Amino acid sequence: MGLAVLRSRALTGMDAPEVLVEAHLANGLPAFTLVGLAEAEVREARDRVRAALQQSGFEFPQRRITVNLAPADLPKESGRFDLPIALGLLAASGQLPGASLDAYEFAGELALTGELRPIRGALAMVLGAAAGGRSFILPRASAEEAARVARARVLAADSLAAVCAHLRGMTPLAPASARAPSQPAAVPDLADVRGQAAARRALEVAAAGGHSLLLSGPPGTGKSMLASRLPGILPPMTEQEALESAALLSLSGAFRPDAWAVRPYRAPHHSASGIALVGGGNPPRPGEVSQATHGVLFLDELPEFSRAALEVLREPLEAGRITISRAAHQADFPARFQLVAAMNPCPCGYLGHPGGRCRCTPEQVARYRARLSGPLLDRIDLHVEVPALNQQELTAAAAGEPSATVRARVIAARERQLARQGKANAALTGGEIEAHCRPDADALDLLKHAIARLDLSARAYHRVLRVARSVADLAGCAHIGAGHVAEAVQYRRGAGG
Repeated sequence: MGLAVLRSRALTGMDAPEVLVEAHLANGLPAFTLVGLAEAEVREARDRVRAALQQSGFEFPQRRITVNLAPADLPKESGRFDLPIALGLLAASGQLPGASLDAYEFAGELALTGELRPIRGALAMVLGAAAGGRSFILPRASAEEAARVARARVLAADSLAAVCAHLRGMTPLAPASARAPSQPAAVPDLADVRGQAAARRALEVAAAGGHSLLLSGPPGTGKSMLASRLPGILPPMTEQEALESAALLSLSGAFRPDAWAVRPYRAPHHSASGIALVGGGNPPRPGEVSQATHGVLFLDELPEFSRAALEVLREPLEAGRITISRAAHQADFPARFQLVAAMNPCPCGYLGHPGGRCRCTPEQVARYRARLSGPLLDRIDLHVEVPALNQQELTAAAAGEPSATVRARVIAARERQLARQGKANAALTGGEIEAHCRPDADALDLLKHAIARLDLSARAYHRVLRVARSVADLAGCAHIGAGHVAEAVQYRRGAGG
């Protein structure tokens, strides 16, 4: 009888718990039993492994085979266990020395030819394995992705035969290196936007403090154009932010090497369901709010989204995380995204247009706006009108500041926040708001008047203070003055209490 034990990784949310792959050969009629709460794609490994071993020049053991994936109560999915299962059978049958197996972890899907195919979630798995001190052997494409984890040692392999040659000490596998990103696509420049000085200013404030933003105006006034330019004025990503963002995209199979350290910009269609937005499935996978972590989630035509889909945004907007619970287990994903939404003022879109083209009744307008709940609107920091441009503004050359100039001010403001409190203003909690967003006497009087006049909720009050803190940071002021509060209050129009 032969027994071999190898290590691999499963995926549960952002976690990558260790999985022991135990291969046991016993006398008896030939059979292949795979146990350990394996999903269908894992159970199909029996046929892939058999063909891959034979095509790679090895003998498939004609004995009673039992492969156990431990722990037994952890669900296992995808084809990433093909490689450790195949190596376990070779080691248990004496075709491969098993002494060095404990120094490695393995993951990879096998083709019938013995070639290794890339897998989903490689970067997340290596993040979980980096602390263990073992080398991780992965398919080449996945290894180039996972090599972004600086403290991990990742080896790239093209085939099962290449992995076996390495374990036999014949042809060592080379450490993987992160593929140098190709020339990234040009980021849209804010200088292309004509007019809309108020909306441009709101975009700068939103970028400085990480605030959510709602743009409202007739069709064709530049709402989507403004939103697409927000990533270009955001501060550069830190190494930790880039790793977390790439790991989430890797879990979804959407990671691209040329997008490394580029803030994600997600713009789902308004037909997206609540599960598509926050994540789900079995096992759960990250949704749009998680894939937009450290970047921008743009929801165009906001009232056209289903009410149920929009309401699921309320918790991640506050908490910055989303927990997806299922009967067997739950998964926790980051959701620290910056929401930018756009909407028309009425069903036809032309309410308030200078041409007087709107024919919507007050009841139709009320029903249209009622598609957005008060609690959701209350969680959006900045509410900005984007009016139609006149003839002079349309025909004049674009004369606004370029993204590079605005970004320099945003970076300076964000650095002040990080030095003062270690996080962006939008992430400040109650006690931190009291400590870092204290207005002076004149500003406090103005704020009290705004609370009475606009009937602001406690949440709205805190959001006004956070926005005022961002306005002051952009101005380079240590204290929040009346002018900063006045601008922040103006951004609460249309938010409700």
